[in-house]
Amino acid sequence: MATSNSRSCLKYLLHLAHDNLDFRLPEITALLALRGKPFHPCENFREKAPFWCLNDLSEEDVHSIMTRSICAKSAFELWGHGQTHSELKASLLNYPPENMSPFTHKDSTYRINVYTFNKTLEFADRIKRIDALEYLSFEGTVSLKSPQHIFCLLEDYGTDPNNIPEQPNYIYFGRWIADGQRELIRSHSVKNRHFIGNTSMDAGLSFIMANHAKVKENDIVFDPFVGTGSLLVACSHFGAYVCGTDIDYNTIHGKGRSSRKNQTWRGPDENIRANLRQYGTEKMYLDVMVSDASKPVWREAALFDAIITDPPYGIRESTRRTGSNKDITRPPEESHIPVSQAYHLSDIFADLLNFSAHHLVMGGRLVYWLPIYRPEYCDEMVPHHPCLRLISNCEQTLSSHTSRRLITMEKIRGPEEVDRLAHLADLRFSPYQGHNAFREKYFSGLNKREGEDV
Repeated sequence: MATSNSRSCLKYLLHLAHDNLDFRLPEITALLALRGKPFHPCENFREKAPFWCLNDLSEEDVHSIMTRSICAKSAFELWGHGQTHSELKASLLNYPPENMSPFTHKDSTYRINVYTFNKTLEFADRIKRIDALEYLSFEGTVSLKSPQHIFCLLEDYGTDPNNIPEQPNYIYFGRWIADGQRELIRSHSVKNRHFIGNTSMDAGLSFIMANHAKVKENDIVFDPFVGTGSLLVACSHFGAYVCGTDIDYNTIHGKGRSSRKNQTWRGPDENIRANLRQYGTEKMYLDVMVSDASKPVWREAALFDAIITDPPYGIRESTRRTGSNKDITRPPEESHIPVSQAYHLSDIFADLLNFSAHHLVMGGRLVYWLPIYRPEYCDEMVPHHPCLRLISNCEQTLSSHTSRRLITMEKIRGPEEVDRLAHLADLRFSPYQGHNAFREKYFSGLNKREGEDV
């Protein structure tokens, strides 16, 4: 049988999940970068469309993407496409026979599926679609249960459920290669996780963040606001060694009240290590410790391949750091719970970017969530650092007036002493100081909305 390397003029089709639309392109681009491949879409590429046609890839590249992608549902070797079934037929008949023959010869078994986006076809209509493909030279035997090769006719009826056209906007036909990793959303659901908290990150978003960070096998990944370790779970799944810190003693040690319904207190084995054990990745667990993200505790070195985190916004978790605004003339009494004070969001981000500039390896990525008040948002509010280059900025809407943006940055040079306070001289710093009032704006908008509902 001919290999994919000996076949020419290959294009590949990705079927994307129609959620988290902003996150899809950065994820696929990052996964291609892990293979050393650029993102080369075919002409007429539309980022929000459910189907993307890509050039300059091998089948191995596509398989690699699909072993990790949360945003992509399926991938196909594209054999033909068109705006109508007539155009599709012409395109398929023009496809090189030598590219088809390894999958259509008489000793092969196959099945043809019909998939429609934004429209449901009756079974009889699906059969008609398949019968209309009789002009293709399939010489093998149909096998519905266990075919060697699966082919798919995909019809795109647009993205507006209130305005579905009679005929598809576009039609594709290709050979199925692989499915994405959407199953991870279910298998790693927080609902079934051993150890959770009030702000445990959604499983799907955790894996997307790991992909945006280009986390790979044997990387060392750090989360400075680790909480219950959802991001560590996702990164360890991709073979990275994981560690983290958090200022909350009870969370780090799995003590105190449980966040689970009908459970008063956490059990003795509820902790981050147990979460990794649940998914078979305990060997990737380095450790977690109680630490203040605003205080330096690490030696001055590039230690981490990726830093991935979800800082507290002051809504369900407080933004605190150790210290006091009062002058302390005598040492405090012994206690493992230090005095704390407010930790403004702008300071959190400034410290996070400075920490990343010092402790990321060159080319390492920082991925974090930035909460924003939508009526006042502008791109200048995204924190900036001279050692870090902005890669992507993706929005997840939380309400009519608030959202959070997933920011991905990459280290492009080593830090210098002047970089530590560079944000204070940067014109961008003043706008993103507005994040300090996010909590007040969040509840102000919530109260306004509730008042309108009354």
